[in-house]
Amino acid sequence: MNQLFNHRFQDISASIWEKIAQIENLKGQWISGAKLSPQVLGRLKKSVLVTSTGASTRIEGSKLSDEEVEKLMKGLSIQKFSDRDIQEVQGYYELLQDVFESWKHIRLTDNNIKNLHHQMLKYANKDQLHRGEYKKKENKVHMVNDIGESMGILFDTTEVFLTPKQMQELVEWTNEALDRNTFHPLLIIGHFIVEFLHIHPFEDGNGRISRILTNLLLLQSDFAYMPYVSHEKIIEANKAEYYLALRKSQNTLRKNRKKQDIMPWLEFFLTIILEQSKQALLLLSSITLEKLLTTKQLAVWEYIQSVEYSSPREISEHTKVAYATVRQSIEKLLKLKKIERLGQGRGTVYRKI
Repeated sequence: MNQLFNHRFQDISASIWEKIAQIENLKGQWISGAKLSPQVLGRLKKSVLVTSTGASTRIEGSKLSDEEVEKLMKGLSIQKFSDRDIQEVQGYYELLQDVFESWKHIRLTDNNIKNLHHQMLKYANKDQLHRGEYKKKENKVHMVNDIGESMGILFDTTEVFLTPKQMQELVEWTNEALDRNTFHPLLIIGHFIVEFLHIHPFEDGNGRISRILTNLLLLQSDFAYMPYVSHEKIIEANKAEYYLALRKSQNTLRKNRKKQDIMPWLEFFLTIILEQSKQALLLLSSITLEKLLTTKQLAVWEYIQSVEYSSPREISEHTKVAYATVRQSIEKLLKLKKIERLGQGRGTVYRKI
């Protein structure tokens, strides 16, 4: 099985390597620049717990908005929703919170994957008989629309009797590949997810637990911004592409070795991580700027961002900030390399870089 998995990484395209290089560059910038206070990090993490829970459960057919998820987790009643939606949201939220706090101590093993599944579904009455256990009956992967209805079967999954063996082989290969740095960690994690979803080891909850495992494995591979930018939210925003990439790759995985092709999935997976990395840097930049600028300086910066270019007089008129203060704000923004000067004299205007 190791040779089979390794074979799937032949002919990695230039676009995949380019995405990995961009992600590594952004990760480096986050590591060097992320000196945020515990209070700011705590606020961000709470927000991501809500948005990630809402997004991940909606991908599978839940109907709760982020605002309703937040109300639920604050103990407020939301009577109009089914018990199932509420139970699934509560389980996902608590499990993701545990992963964010304890990821250093969760080894990727069969038993731990089962335990995570059990925790995720611990409130779900309908899943009481199979939570934390590999499937006992055959299942198929359905594409789900925004109201939770099946739009058709994406692909067939591993047979019940082969599931334990294939999961064991996948977990062993993934740990060995990560420990030995056989391939880039993003390739290994992307491969783990596409193979996990093809095996579809549980009767229900496979998509949700795959996103929990994605957060876990990326945190363990030094992608420290996972708790501060929602991976699940970006997938939800690209749900059609998510299903398409899965279908393209999954339909090849049990064919002749030469015909197996995980590249469509890896392209999608890396696109999501790249977007997450970009959002992390924007987040870091905006928070850092908030700490560096006064309220009036922020007002000047926000106005400059909202227009193509503007003069100091225009900025003062629209923001109601004194002209002298506008000039001081512009000088500071120039030093921070947030804006650039165009023209000279009275015709001088400024725009964001």
